[in-house]
Amino acid sequence: MAKPVIWTVDDDPDVLRAVERDLRRQYGDRYRVISADSGASALAGVQQLKLRNDPVALFLVDQRMPGMSGVEFLEAAVEYYPEAKRALLTAYTDTDAAIRAINQAHIDHYLMKPWDPPEERLFGVVDDLLDDWQASYRPVFEGVRVLGHRWSPHSNVLRDFLGRNFVPHQWLNIETDETAKTLLASTGVAAPGLPLVLFPDGSFLESPPIAEIARKLGLKTKAEFPFYDLVVVGAGPAGLAAAVYGAADGLHTLLIEREAPGGQAGRSSRIENYLGFPVGLSGSDLARRAVAQARRFGVEILAPQEVRNARVEGSTRVLTLNDGVTIGCRALLIATGIAYRTLDVPGLARLQGAGVYYYPAMSEAFSYRDGDVYIVGGANSAGQAAMYFSKFARQVTMLVRGKALSDTMSQYLENQITATKNIAVRFNSQVVAVEGSDQCECLTILDSQTCARETVPASALLIYAGAVPRTDWLAGLVERDAQGYVISGPHLLREGRRPAGWLPDRDPFYLETSVPGIFVAGDVRHRSAKGVTSGVGEGAMAVKLVHEYLGLL
Repeated sequence: MAKPVIWTVDDDPDVLRAVERDLRRQYGDRYRVISADSGASALAGVQQLKLRNDPVALFLVDQRMPGMSGVEFLEAAVEYYPEAKRALLTAYTDTDAAIRAINQAHIDHYLMKPWDPPEERLFGVVDDLLDDWQASYRPVFEGVRVLGHRWSPHSNVLRDFLGRNFVPHQWLNIETDETAKTLLASTGVAAPGLPLVLFPDGSFLESPPIAEIARKLGLKTKAEFPFYDLVVVGAGPAGLAAAVYGAADGLHTLLIEREAPGGQAGRSSRIENYLGFPVGLSGSDLARRAVAQARRFGVEILAPQEVRNARVEGSTRVLTLNDGVTIGCRALLIATGIAYRTLDVPGLARLQGAGVYYYPAMSEAFSYRDGDVYIVGGANSAGQAAMYFSKFARQVTMLVRGKALSDTMSQYLENQITATKNIAVRFNSQVVAVEGSDQCECLTILDSQTCARETVPASALLIYAGAVPRTDWLAGLVERDAQGYVISGPHLLREGRRPAGWLPDRDPFYLETSVPGIFVAGDVRHRSAKGVTSGVGEGAMAVKLVHEYLGLL
């Protein structure tokens, strides 16, 4: 944590050196003493400190300075640091001005020059001022800050990316937060592009793409080596499990994730049926623990990074990444999970990120306190979201296409929803229109049995409408079913015949694809049992099969 700052400003170089020396000698172990020889240069420095979010405890400023007097500087500086203590250094002839400043500009104190000896005439006053400041001081947030409009889709994307990659960050609404407005002024940019992302070093990016933020934060997107024993594509539960077990078993392992660790499960507010966690845990916690475990065993993780295509060269499986770099491996595991299915509903695409969200981050719940939230979907992910948002929203309504939750949802979760007073479930229902000027304001709901339509006010629409595999990059390499899921093991055998082009004198292993040495695990696998538990189990099983495959080479 950065030390709080004591600013001293004086245009007389001898006085400035003397007061800086005395302050550093007395307070340097607890505070950072900064000096400036004019009000203008000090104000520019204050703006930089504000961008870095460094705290300022005290301004100790000479009154009689050319260009900008001490009082004028303090009146400007208080806009950036209203909590900082303010004191004037004055000559005897300036005492009237100092007293007026106390009454009119709310200066906390004034000190007469000279202050020798400082032990008697300086430190006692400064001690009192710093003690008063410390009494109400709360340590500042030291992570990334995002400034923007609440209903900005790009702001929502940035916040989701930072949260899912475990980057500490703070969201500041430019419309309602005075700190955000001050920070915006501190940049010195006349019309900065929003959202604005501020970094701890004081730099900032205007409406940046995700890749630029990743580079600035130093997130790893480049592999350290050209060749690995095992490359895992996808860092959901299956991929994380495979990476952990692979590295623990001595395989040189690389894990590649296009967005953030955790996959769809990482967005879950509460997973309550995972073995070993009787009170449940969030998807984010599960992902964070798994990432820490993987790194402990030496797994190299690239995120955000995407695989563009893959090919086979003899016993090597070669991946081409989005940046054109190629990586070879002895065995490849596909664990890319599934992506959310989008809805073709009038008005929905225009308002996505502005009250309409697919699989939203749980942090969005705080924005809808006392609101009316509608959730599309009837599976576990929708039910978990309903339970979480019900803690904040006035009313949560689930819109389910089917006739019963039991068809798609775990019994324990259905029981919880039934027992929660502010959750309503509407069966045989679907959204057919979304309306709003800048944000979601109302929905039109169709009852599929009666064909009746109803328009209702809505603060937010959360969509959990199923998912599809993202496997286009595997086209022409491995066999997939009509929906794009990767086929493996016994499902590849047709009337006892092995896949076309299969060379080994054995059947494919249970999780092996139509290409020897390329395996698949988790939700992306054809006819898999979808869910966190099965994904983790398949990831672990895949590593055992990888060892069997490598033992045959």
